[in-house]
Amino acid sequence: MRRQGVVLVVATSVRIVMLILAASGVAQQAASEGPYKVLKTAKVSGDGGFDCVYANDAGRRLYIPRTEQTGARITVFDLDTLAPVGTIANASARGAAVDPKSGHGFGSSKPVVMWDTKTLATIKSIDVDGGPDGILFDPFNARVYVFSHWAPNATVINAADGSIAGTIDLGGAPEQAVTDGKGHLYVDIEDKDNIAVVDAKTMTVTAHYDLAGKCGVPRAGADGDIEFGGREKYYDLDRSGMEWMGRRLIRRRWKRLVRSGMGR
Repeated sequence: MRRQGVVLVVATSVRIVMLILAASGVAQQAASEGPYKVLKTAKVSGDGGFDCVYANDAGRRLYIPRTEQTGARITVFDLDTLAPVGTIANASARGAAVDPKSGHGFGSSKPVVMWDTKTLATIKSIDVDGGPDGILFDPFNARVYVFSHWAPNATVINAADGSIAGTIDLGGAPEQAVTDGKGHLYVDIEDKDNIAVVDAKTMTVTAHYDLAGKCGVPRAGADGDIEFGGREKYYDLDRSGMEWMGRRLIRRRWKRLVRSGMGR
């Protein structure tokens, strides 16, 4: 975990993208490569490492959890201006998620911190097992999924009141996930080289997409898709199926799997 100041970069192409970089030199390099144009940078000082950042489009807020033995916090910025908005104190979280309907935010800390997105005041702390890491809000049934590399692999929280709905055994160490908004979650299991498919209604795993030997470790992309690739191949798994960006096309078998919520 790096402990340098963070540079926030707003870049634009067809859509707005938030990039988190560790040094201004990297920001300058990124500005000269690819189709994106740097619009604004803001240097964020202070102690503490960082892992995942979260841009809440509906509330126009950017949440950056900063981990530290003392002074752990989630710093909040205006998504459009990058101006500081406030701080959620005493939250040593790896990631953040927000339910725009209830106005409740959650950090993947232990215990999980729940806050009011308008005032940034802490509402409650939620005791969970495992080691909270990745986190995802699913609008399908307004639940927050807190992922852990060890059991329980996922703790499911009702966003309205912070109560625990249950836990899920994903069969491996999850890193992040995406939702199709229709009752299915796709979770990248980084130590097993597969993607677990979760039924959001029953909170059970219905399938695994085996990626062993096909590509590198899957990760959650900035656009909400699951991305994975190796030296010669790059795949992007989203609601429309698997797209290939590299030397050759592959069958669009994944398109049918994603739409049906099934995998074999």
